[in-house]
Amino acid sequence: MSRPTGNVRTRLFHYDDPKRPLRLRCGAKLSRFTLAYEICGQINADASNVILLFHAMTGSQHAAGMNRRVPGIGDRWTPELHEGWWDAFVGPGKALDTRRFAVVCANYLGGCYGSTGPASINPGTGHPYGPHFPPLRMSDIVDSQMLLLDHLGVRTVHAAIGASLGGYLCLSMATRYPDRVRAVVPIGAGAEITVHQRILNFEQITAIEADPHFRGGDYYDGPSPDSGLALARRIAHKTFISPDALRERARGEVVSSHPPFGWYEMNHPVESYMLHQGTKFVRRFDANTYLRILDAWQWFDLVAEGRSKNFETLFRRCRGQQFLIFSMDSDAMFPAVEQSKLVQWLKHAGVHAMWITVHTEKGHDSFLLEPRLYTPHLKHLLEA
Repeated sequence: MSRPTGNVRTRLFHYDDPKRPLRLRCGAKLSRFTLAYEICGQINADASNVILLFHAMTGSQHAAGMNRRVPGIGDRWTPELHEGWWDAFVGPGKALDTRRFAVVCANYLGGCYGSTGPASINPGTGHPYGPHFPPLRMSDIVDSQMLLLDHLGVRTVHAAIGASLGGYLCLSMATRYPDRVRAVVPIGAGAEITVHQRILNFEQITAIEADPHFRGGDYYDGPSPDSGLALARRIAHKTFISPDALRERARGEVVSSHPPFGWYEMNHPVESYMLHQGTKFVRRFDANTYLRILDAWQWFDLVAEGRSKNFETLFRRCRGQQFLIFSMDSDAMFPAVEQSKLVQWLKHAGVHAMWITVHTEKGHDSFLLEPRLYTPHLKHLLEA
């Protein structure tokens, strides 16, 4: 029987080693940075029970339980973040059972929830990094979290789990650090960026950069580019849920008779719903962080970042791992064909993989909303 996780707190890992800086794929070096992270459960004596959980694009280190305050990030930690984003999955008796496992989740390098990112103060200038924060790649985010595992005394994790963009990070860890993970669970993800994703991401990037308050990313001493960031969020949000689920969610939304922009007057609940999604999002996220993560997504190349020739050669490194791959049959962002390609590449490389297709009307967001569809398979893999 599952029980509440209770209160958890964000911890800070401060990396500071001028002799061994984190070398980013763009060529820059970070000798000092911070990662915000949380641990649910207790790491055992030999550190063999750790599950590394990668959050999705705009997620945080707060995966489970209640955390009402994260120091140092101002008003960005809004009430909608107080309950863990995967609380239905992580905790005593849940899919990731914290009576047996210690679940570690870190805010991405480049993030805005306590990890060093564009909104953080640059110690060299005393001002936020802004656009001067270096470009990131998925491999850089993984590398920073390997340093966190070293700090925690964890050599090999029991499993790496990630949904959506977190699935990319799972695959990056599995292929670049094959001896540091036993089980790999990408949920609603693929092994490469699609043309559809690239177009949607480009639309979001241009929406933010077209906002007159963006000012090339130097906006921290004035108005934030809220209109551009809200539009970017609406562009993305329409791919998170299926049209049927969107219609259902919007049914109770109030349609405004006084639109906040231009001459157009909204006339359908779905418009009001989408406007609300963008408006509430800008209160909790940073536009430069959003751009840095989108940039990492646009440049994602699992084979190149793994310094391999092709997918089959790359995945041969993973023969000692077990894969559990989830598809959602109504997922518009990462359709099942992307998981099908991943499974075939793993099969050709001789890697053991189980592929589960979840039948859902909730689209990509299903992995957040429907624990009963995933829990039996997760528990079978993790506790076998």
